[in-house]
Amino acid sequence: MLNADPARRRFLGVFAATVAASASLPFLFRATRPAMAADAPPSPGGTVTIDEFAADKKPLGAKVEARVVLTDDQWKAKLSSKSYYITRHEGTEPAYTGENWDRHDNGIYRCIGCDTALYDSATKFESGTGWPSFWQPISKRNIVQKTDRSLIEERIEVKCARCDAHLGHVFDDGPDPTGLRYCMNAGAMRFAAVTA
Repeated sequence: MLNADPARRRFLGVFAATVAASASLPFLFRATRPAMAADAPPSPGGTVTIDEFAADKKPLGAKVEARVVLTDDQWKAKLSSKSYYITRHEGTEPAYTGENWDRHDNGIYRCIGCDTALYDSATKFESGTGWPSFWQPISKRNIVQKTDRSLIEERIEVKCARCDAHLGHVFDDGPDPTGLRYCMNAGAMRFAAVTA
């Protein structure tokens, strides 16, 4: 029979209760805070103003475009299974597996779902994460950021403003001049090289 030390049992019980309470506190606090505008779901249909860019990266100005809204079956037909999983179900590809994670050519990264310009290759940097990382989007109008509470840690999700495709997340550990790291899924974007 084991010698049950009451002080040890009390310590272990208090420790277990403290760990359980600590783990649940973030969820309790988040449940009591008011909803933010960024938490609102995107409106289906309608229009959105995005900044357009030519194949040579020249800004073409703001343009009002129809939102791209497709059925689930239409998205499945349009996208590869990997891109469908990433963009329509907030998936994440394994690190170092995306087609353009280590590409350094001159060009524009465009949304795989609607071809909206998202990132200029001039803002791409090596983050050591295995995903394409940028220190800023090509235009803030072309992306939408929203709070993501799918994991224990609260993150900021990045989506395409025109088709609502999940692209990745933005973190505050990037290089100068912004200090941001837009960590994107390669499968959510296509690379368009600058034509000479």
